[in-house]
Amino acid sequence: MNSAKKASCKKSSGPTLWRLVFGRGSLLRAGTCLPPLCFLLVLCAFPTLGQSPPPPSIPDPAAQEHAPAPSSAGTINGTVVDRTGAVIPGARVKLSRGGSSLSQEAMSDSDGQFFFTGVAPGPFQLTITSAGFTPQTSSGTLHPAEDYTVPPVPLAVANVAAEVKVAMTPVEIAEAEIKDEEKQRVFGVIPNFYVTYNSAAAPLRPKQKFELAWKATLDPINFGLTGAIAGIQQAANAFGGYGQGAQGYAKRYGASYADSAISTFVGGAILPSFLKQDPRYFYKGTGSRHSRFFYAIANAVICKGDNGHWQANYSSMLGSLAAGGLSNLYYPESDRDVTITFENTFITVGANAATNLLQEFVIRRLTRNPPTYTPQNYTASAPTQP
Repeated sequence: MNSAKKASCKKSSGPTLWRLVFGRGSLLRAGTCLPPLCFLLVLCAFPTLGQSPPPPSIPDPAAQEHAPAPSSAGTINGTVVDRTGAVIPGARVKLSRGGSSLSQEAMSDSDGQFFFTGVAPGPFQLTITSAGFTPQTSSGTLHPAEDYTVPPVPLAVANVAAEVKVAMTPVEIAEAEIKDEEKQRVFGVIPNFYVTYNSAAAPLRPKQKFELAWKATLDPINFGLTGAIAGIQQAANAFGGYGQGAQGYAKRYGASYADSAISTFVGGAILPSFLKQDPRYFYKGTGSRHSRFFYAIANAVICKGDNGHWQANYSSMLGSLAAGGLSNLYYPESDRDVTITFENTFITVGANAATNLLQEFVIRRLTRNPPTYTPQNYTASAPTQP
């Protein structure tokens, strides 16, 4: 009996593992040969029985290429400063590696310092940028496990080229135009102040209207022309109440000059300032001869207002009446006639029309270096640097 059991035990030691556990001569059936504790030890010795083996892991070549071994990685640090040595916080620092598309970026802290950690050894380049400064680069080579400190690379202030439009105020533009008009002389001698060759001329302020009238009245040529007129009047014995001789000539000279001054100031400064009208003739110079002809004729009775609109030229017509009325105070009594005053006013309108035609078609050609106006006349541009 015992020998049979022993033989049974011997036979059970040779089968495969499956047969040992589940087969006919298995351990489950040969309980008399193996105690329960031994059975548990066998199961613990083969914990993965009946489970599928896990798939083998495949390493990522890219990760192996760019992930340096912890023992060889290093650090890169530095400080961003300007030319004076002051630190620059908030600067952007870009770390680039030669032959690699990967890059890292860092910002300088409040002390101007930046840090890169876990950097693979090898050559590198830093690009440092900050608002208002010229970008700078720095390069070096990081050795394995090295703490590399970049030498300071001062950032230079960027040159800023700006175009500045210097626009003059309307008063300044008008003053500049007056200076041009005061240089306008027919044949380089006879003043031609009351015409502007700028169709978009700035309106004159009252002070500027008086300034122009004052210049015209005190011009030396005006004194000479007045003397010639007085001489012609005396030769023709006009205004016979003045008599002849030096005294008669002086009276005629004074009356003629007073006519010119009163007409200029009343019709060219006082009334234009009060009525807000421009006393100048605005040269047309473009269009057909027909249109320019009627434009010149019309400007004897119309003028441009300070608001840029055309309106009746009350300043000129009322100025002529005022000058004629005041002349009765100093002309001989025999020549004082109200009807003559009105007649002279109409004559003045006709004379102005004739003068405008000369301005439009002749006088500009006889004026030396007449000004040419463009939209850029009173603007300028200049480069600036901080």
